[in-house]
Amino acid sequence: MEILMPKLGLTMTEGVVVEWRKQPGERVHAGEILFIFESEKAVMDYESPADGILAEILAPAGATVACGESVALLLQEGQPQAKTPLATPAAKSRARELGVDWRQLAGRGPDGRVQLQDVVDATSVTQSPSASPERKPQASPLARNLASDLGLDLTHVPGSGPRGRIMRADVLAAARRALAAASASDQASSAPRPRYASITPLTGVRAVIARRMRESVSSAPHVTLHTEADATSLVAARTQINLERANASKISYNALLIAILARVLRERPALNACLLDDEIRVYEAINIAMAVDTKRGLVTPVIHNADQLDISAIQQTMDALIARAQAGESPPDDFSAATFTLTNLGMYEIDGFTPIINQPQAAILGVGRIISRPVEQAGGLAFRKMMTLSLSFDHRLIDGGPAAQFLQQVKQLIERPFALMIRL
Repeated sequence: MEILMPKLGLTMTEGVVVEWRKQPGERVHAGEILFIFESEKAVMDYESPADGILAEILAPAGATVACGESVALLLQEGQPQAKTPLATPAAKSRARELGVDWRQLAGRGPDGRVQLQDVVDATSVTQSPSASPERKPQASPLARNLASDLGLDLTHVPGSGPRGRIMRADVLAAARRALAAASASDQASSAPRPRYASITPLTGVRAVIARRMRESVSSAPHVTLHTEADATSLVAARTQINLERANASKISYNALLIAILARVLRERPALNACLLDDEIRVYEAINIAMAVDTKRGLVTPVIHNADQLDISAIQQTMDALIARAQAGESPPDDFSAATFTLTNLGMYEIDGFTPIINQPQAAILGVGRIISRPVEQAGGLAFRKMMTLSLSFDHRLIDGGPAAQFLQQVKQLIERPFALMIRL
């Protein structure tokens, strides 16, 4: 049987094989960890779905594999290998490009597995040279993704893999050659040029985050609304709540903000929505994701059914989610089914910023620090605790008026936080 890269969640499109716990020829039992893989959000174990022997590893450690593509072959006891046609990921990908049914091909690989060259040979027989489509350079998925991130054309990159296939090391070598050539050109020029202390290829989770941010900005017309809220009462409310909780864990501003967002999203569900397949879909549940900075990059664990939790339960859920995210031990459910996102940079002394929507959600709220500022009040000036709010929304789903009303209601609840005690 084929072992496939799993798809965990709506947004996952590929995974990186981190480590193989079993090697070809080893016996594997159902439930044993077969390999470890990494998505854009977490590192997870893949448990073998059945007993058998690991016949072949198709995606070595470090390879980036599309969800649903084969990473290994598992031979089950009594399973006749020849009955099920098999193909390498590269062969399947090339067959799709050329419109070839690889299942009809006789493979020359182990146990009749269809390889890339089998697809190429089959195409050369059925098409004349003049009708053959332009062929892309053959490269591993990891090499192709890395080249895309570096803006490197693979056409003239020599490959060191089987049959000249371009591997990750080839891309890195080509990038170094290009950098050296640019450096030599800089030295030959009389104009001063920048020098780099270090150069790190954009790979792994950082590359996935970069692609998703680029896709979000290019696909969704972002509009951002900014306003200032008087958070003096919110600060006082948090202080009073934590005094009453004594030795219990402290309630954070994020917990209060999530409670506020849950209330407003329940009353204004248009922002608790997404755009999929040219349809505006309003979610039933209110699941609020929060941006968390980790050593692996930005992740967004989710407080599910936030509108059904009190502030204490929200805080407990947040604490557990953040602890798992920081340790890199988050299960897929921690990141699933988010309907809205909160991102808070106040702890870094940031006043305001423009957040990027977490696709396919409709909106994201950015929160800045709370700072004392002079505000006109009762004909004079008074120092109040002020907070900047920034709502980015997808203008395809939401018009400016409804988005402004949403942000206004969030502002009003920040200024009157004890209204959260009233169940509507």
